[in-house]
Amino acid sequence: MQTNFTPQQLADPAVARSNKILRTCVHCGFCTATCPTYQVLGDELDSPRGRIYLIKDMLESGRPADERTVRHIDRCLSCLSCMTTCPSGVHYMHLVDHARAHIEKTYRRPLPDRALRWILAHVLPYPRRFRLVMLGAWISRPFAGLLPGRLKALVRFAPPSLPPVSRDDDPQVFPAEGARRMRVAILTGCAQRALNTDINSATIRLLRRHGCEVVVVRGVGCCGSLTHHMGREAQSHALAAANIRAFQREIEGEGLDAIVVNSSGCGTTMKDYGTMFEGDALADSAAEVAGRTRDITEVMTDLGIEARDTTRPLRVAYHAACSLQHGQKIRDLPKALLCKAGFEVVEPRDPHLCCGSAGTYNLLQPEIATELRDRKVATLSEVAPQVIAAGNIGCMMQIGSGISAPVVHTAELLDWATGGPRPAALEGLAQ
Repeated sequence: MQTNFTPQQLADPAVARSNKILRTCVHCGFCTATCPTYQVLGDELDSPRGRIYLIKDMLESGRPADERTVRHIDRCLSCLSCMTTCPSGVHYMHLVDHARAHIEKTYRRPLPDRALRWILAHVLPYPRRFRLVMLGAWISRPFAGLLPGRLKALVRFAPPSLPPVSRDDDPQVFPAEGARRMRVAILTGCAQRALNTDINSATIRLLRRHGCEVVVVRGVGCCGSLTHHMGREAQSHALAAANIRAFQREIEGEGLDAIVVNSSGCGTTMKDYGTMFEGDALADSAAEVAGRTRDITEVMTDLGIEARDTTRPLRVAYHAACSLQHGQKIRDLPKALLCKAGFEVVEPRDPHLCCGSAGTYNLLQPEIATELRDRKVATLSEVAPQVIAAGNIGCMMQIGSGISAPVVHTAELLDWATGGPRPAALEGLAQ
């Protein structure tokens, strides 16, 4: 694609990066075949190729974002299936992140939209606030039908109950069981700490059982992903910077072999810290943290699981979270681990199909998200699973809201198969 940025514009590192990405695109349109929003809406501007044209025009002209451009960029899930499909290697993720930051700086949204985004940005990354807001959602639930679409989605997003605060998420060190093979930190996350505390506890047990000393590092919180994809650069970078400093202190202290992440959306962002902080004083530390960040399935593949005969071979449908299969290019490891653990693993047709969660997407674009969820649920139901496994809390919540089969984290199943407790979500399942 030909671009015409001025030398003054290209002096901005973000513009220079986007210019390079734009020039990589050859207009082939392969991305439209796997783009979820194009499949649902059928509008060229709701495909990666169409959005690339909109972004190019907006950035090249240096103008503030307009309503039309914002509408189509907002509809992008950042599922990144286009990056898997693209034969030219267009790094769409960095381009759309730049576009969202430009929109946030130059476009004044309508008041209801601004209010909802403010709430999400100031609630979801903070577990205590999240829990308090869930109480308000429960109170409002009888009146959900009277609320506007987005507020209705926010109220219905609240689970029937929240687990007690887990002390496993407090800063501490968990010793390895047996000889220590690795010393790792775990990202406990933000929304996950409020919605499902079993995931972190299962991950810690699994790692310890396989010889890992597990550190919950003081000062680590939200990875910045949720606000990063809303274009709120200052907030997302502040959250990420706090994590980078905290992890770097641990690396320089007793050392870390890896930073383990069990929410794939967080992992994709953390692995990109090096790019996010290019040219910043934290650039070297950011690159160091990004280089040590690994998904739980990557670490367990290296360690090798030791399954015990404690489960019956359940039929497990594996849902490949977009952030894991497209963002981190991890596709086969979770399935291989589940098979080694003794489960019968099946995968739905069109495994690249997004479930519609995408961070805050199901709250900001509930109609499209619901249609995508229903499509995903239909393909999962076709394989008649007893259990659905996924590696991202957002996907688990989204799919779980539309299907009767229990949805659990991959780490919970691996923990159970190697000697841990039966996942609570499976209590009603026949032994």
